[in-house]
Amino acid sequence: MHSNHLLLEEPIRMASILEPSKPNFFPAMTKIVGTLGPKSRSVEVISGCLNAGMSVARFDFSLGDPEHHQETLENLKAAVKSTKKLCAIMLDTVGPELRVVNKSESSISLVADGFVVLTPNQEREASSEVLPINFDGISKAVKTGDTIFIGQYLFTGSETTSVWLEVSEVKGDDVVCVIKNSATLAGSLFTLHVSQVHINLPTFNDKDKEVISTWGVQNKIDFLSLSCTRHAEDVRQTRALLSKLGDLSQTQIFAKIENIEGLTHFDEILQEADGIILSRGNLGIDLPPEKVFLFQKAALYKCNMAGKPAVVTRVVDSMTDNLRPTRAEATDVANAVLDGSDAILLGAETLRGLYPVETISTVGKICAEAEKVFNQDSYFKKTVKYVGEPMTHLESIASSAVRAAIKVKASVIICFTSSGRAARLIAKYRPTMPVLSVVIPRLKTNQLKWSFSGAFEQMELILFNVQARQSLIVRGLFPMLADPRHPADSTSATNESVLKLALDHGKASGVIKSHDRVVVCQKVGDASVVKIIELED
Repeated sequence: MHSNHLLLEEPIRMASILEPSKPNFFPAMTKIVGTLGPKSRSVEVISGCLNAGMSVARFDFSLGDPEHHQETLENLKAAVKSTKKLCAIMLDTVGPELRVVNKSESSISLVADGFVVLTPNQEREASSEVLPINFDGISKAVKTGDTIFIGQYLFTGSETTSVWLEVSEVKGDDVVCVIKNSATLAGSLFTLHVSQVHINLPTFNDKDKEVISTWGVQNKIDFLSLSCTRHAEDVRQTRALLSKLGDLSQTQIFAKIENIEGLTHFDEILQEADGIILSRGNLGIDLPPEKVFLFQKAALYKCNMAGKPAVVTRVVDSMTDNLRPTRAEATDVANAVLDGSDAILLGAETLRGLYPVETISTVGKICAEAEKVFNQDSYFKKTVKYVGEPMTHLESIASSAVRAAIKVKASVIICFTSSGRAARLIAKYRPTMPVLSVVIPRLKTNQLKWSFSGAFEQMELILFNVQARQSLIVRGLFPMLADPRHPADSTSATNESVLKLALDHGKASGVIKSHDRVVVCQKVGDASVVKIIELED
């Protein structure tokens, strides 16, 4: 992967752009989160998604009940077993979501320059004149001139089902709006977004708590996507709940930034969260269009410097209905990678899109091409300068491992870890080669049923270590699970044994070849060691 590395600042032959890319064992360093839904919940389609490059499966509880999602998850487990591709689980909360209550689910036509009333009276029937919503405080939240957007859930912007409203007047509990564009509301779920207005609903509601306490615990989720995170306290309250749920105490919380409030409190949220999701769909409504790119670049920079994974959404909306992305979308994916994104999250494209497998494959290919022109040298220097001196012991080891790997043109970095922290720190410095994270579990009695079907054959999802699965959202990080009888800080003999297995696995998968150089980061006793190995025939 590193051997094809180019720099846009250097002269390149234009004809070389047309040369086919060499296949790699890892499709891309950037990870892909796929939302599983009606078009992507069969074993066959999920298997295709995994083979195409999906490494995290997102379960969106705005749609579907727990039983529906459980069926999908069982299919995911079967697909993981058959493809031998690892996949982590992300639960996406509903949060303070405003919805149009259309009990009959019949189509509703709205005509430009006409009027429509938003009412909290959910007993009324939805029509072209009245739209009941699930929020009692709408009249107190808005004022004349405010902008309200209504769109099909996970709207892509290409539908004729999205409508912009402007508040004309407030009458008691109701809000009268001018319709700014003609549209037909048709579909099972429509959400409402009031631009730059605080909605007095809890970020973490009772339904979310129930789903996490039942479905989440049952399935030992790896990531919790906290929708519409507005304050650091939202993350703290969520973590307090997870800490009481035993198996979910290690679940990572990804704060989903969707509005002006989340943007305003971004720095504090980043400190508390394990990762960030930039939800550009709603952000694109809350922010002026010309400001969206600026927030993306600033937020990704902050995440990168903090060493916390950043996920970008809404990149190839048109592939919901088309086999190819637009030119702007293809460039947008590449720019997300160049800006520093760890992962790309696909929503409508895989949930209800016609081409879920092809979408994942296309996004992966674009990411891989963008990674070739990522300026690692500049990024490395910028990160080292930001961290400053004196570095922590672990940060120093991680940066040294990456520097050594670049200098000797290593094909891979192998990192021994129990918590996954050392491997994530190495990935923070964005090496141009893959980082193989050899996760050595800390076993307690009856905590894990262990089985091998060969060296490092990864078993069913439920048997795999949570720290290993959580690396599946970090750019450039690829997990392997070692025999738990060999601790990460054990004797030299057992470390060499585990390293041999890791090297054998790398050779078998094509990541490592004869005469390649490999950088190894491991603990020997109380010391952390970075060493360079040159492989023989």
